[in-house]
Amino acid sequence: MIPEEKLDRVVLRHEALSAELAQGAGSDFARLSKEYSDLEPLVAAIRAYRKAQGDLAGAEQMLRDAAADPEMRDLAEDEVRALKDALPEVERAVAVQLLPKDAADDGSAILELRAGTGGDEAALFAGDLFRMYQRYAELRGWRVEILSASEAELGGYKEIIANVAGSGVFARLKFESGVHRVQRVPVTEGSGRIHTSAATVAVLPEAEDVDIAIDDKDLRIDVFRSSGPGGQSVNTTDSAVRITHLPTGIVVQQQDEKSQHKNKAKAMKVLRARLYDAERQRLDSERAESRKGQVGSGDRSERIRTYNFPQGRVTDHRINLTLYKLDRVIAGDALDELVEALIAEDQAARLAEMDQG
Repeated sequence: MIPEEKLDRVVLRHEALSAELAQGAGSDFARLSKEYSDLEPLVAAIRAYRKAQGDLAGAEQMLRDAAADPEMRDLAEDEVRALKDALPEVERAVAVQLLPKDAADDGSAILELRAGTGGDEAALFAGDLFRMYQRYAELRGWRVEILSASEAELGGYKEIIANVAGSGVFARLKFESGVHRVQRVPVTEGSGRIHTSAATVAVLPEAEDVDIAIDDKDLRIDVFRSSGPGGQSVNTTDSAVRITHLPTGIVVQQQDEKSQHKNKAKAMKVLRARLYDAERQRLDSERAESRKGQVGSGDRSERIRTYNFPQGRVTDHRINLTLYKLDRVIAGDALDELVEALIAEDQAARLAEMDQG
């Protein structure tokens, strides 16, 4: 049972914010407006919960009053039963809204895909996965900007890094991090044998300047001439940029743009995201060693999902969910079914942890 005083504090704060915003709130308007909108779904859930509680109390009163009338009593019993069945889900909706929020959930993300074991087929699969995320982003109104790409000879990507910009990107994509495995007959396979290949996905929260401070003296920046496939020069100026973050040894290279300035800006965006992700993972491991949780640790080395083309199925190994609609998942249309299930599992694990605490 959720403490009523806790719910009262939320509702009162929401009402106070509403009053302040109605009066203008001056220079604090943007901050207060965000707090108000962040509380909106929680307050809506509290109101639905309290209405369900009130309806149940009213139906139970009607049941007592209708003790002498068999027909009215039957109606009241049905209503009480239905409301008691519905109440736990309404209460859970409030509990989910009360869970601590990940500060990065509302923001954009850096998406990194790399071909793993399987050679050309792994690169083709990495390309399939990238198009799946592109389509998914398009359906949600997000914007995808490719930051760097290393294409493979037969198609697909050895590596591709993109910025996915929009509201709530990281919240919905963060459970995609890990090893994705594919089982199918490669286009290069003449005998029709099924091969197993893999690609790794990393989803990093996009870091703003305020999230992570990078000292110029910690950076070594090298510029060189861009090269294309086979090593031939594709640019006559030293526009490619390699940035090494000396304290961590993280290296980011960018050569897609003709402008050195643009390449440096893109490389810094990726570096900032990787440093932010490393810091978040360090804090998470300190805070939550107990929560390697239902949806896994997010470790890039962990096999999370298998796409089996001969059987037309996708299996997410973390939650033992199999969907026999691989074509729709890989097209991005049904990816939400996996995303929603992973989010629900994470919420359930965190609710259970909160109850134990």
